[in-house]
Amino acid sequence: MTATQSTAQPTAHPTARATAQPTARSSVRPTAHPTAQSTAHPTAQSTAQSTAQSTVQPTSTGSTRALLTCAVLTTPVFGIVSLTQAFTREGFDLLRHPLSMLSTGDLGWVQIGNFWITAVLTVAGAIGLRRVMRGTPGATWAPRLLLVEGVGLAAAGVFSMDPGDGFPAGTPLGAPAGMSWHAMLHMAAGSVAFTALIAACFVLGRHFSRAGRAGHAVASRLGGLALLLGNGWAMSGGRAGSLTLCVGVLAAMAWVSVVAAAKRADVGQR
Repeated sequence: MTATQSTAQPTAHPTARATAQPTARSSVRPTAHPTAQSTAHPTAQSTAQSTAQSTVQPTSTGSTRALLTCAVLTTPVFGIVSLTQAFTREGFDLLRHPLSMLSTGDLGWVQIGNFWITAVLTVAGAIGLRRVMRGTPGATWAPRLLLVEGVGLAAAGVFSMDPGDGFPAGTPLGAPAGMSWHAMLHMAAGSVAFTALIAACFVLGRHFSRAGRAGHAVASRLGGLALLLGNGWAMSGGRAGSLTLCVGVLAAMAWVSVVAAAKRADVGQR
């Protein structure tokens, strides 16, 4: 009886311990941890990414569309306000007086405000076009040139022209004897704005030409050419030069508005 107990005890005890320990370790630790890590972490990461995209993308798209809307509005705002005054203010003759002369007289603040509002809309539109044209030909210079145009329009609003040639009503006929400093600055600001707008139209022509849109390319260049010829004829003292300048300015601005409207539509379809 003593011999049986002494042989059984050492044999059973080490075997049970050796078998139980590896089984417990292999069945508990490796099974739970990798499964939780592999399933929980990617799910949380993909959820965070989708949430970020859904919150950022609409905001960016909405702001871009708003900026492009500003570019669309530049021509209607400037054209309607200017032409309404041209046909209603006493003594103003579009064949002899440039639209800038509307900044003079008792109601001159209307045209001054028109210049400033159009300048803000132009700058905002330039930012919008820079966003949607990124990575395409003309994406750098077209928005920059429109930005310069906006700054020129703002300066043209700050520095007004001199009265002359019968406007405002009661002003002697004929050109003024001299030109004031603010009139000279107005002319310089206008020249900068017109030159930048002309160049922007030709850059947009290259943009559409490289994109294979021949009709848009031709229209862009025609808009720039209309302003180039209209301004050149007016500066040379040609007959009805103020009218040709008006037509050229509105034609070039109108085409930029059309481009902005097309780009805005493209943003809405993305």
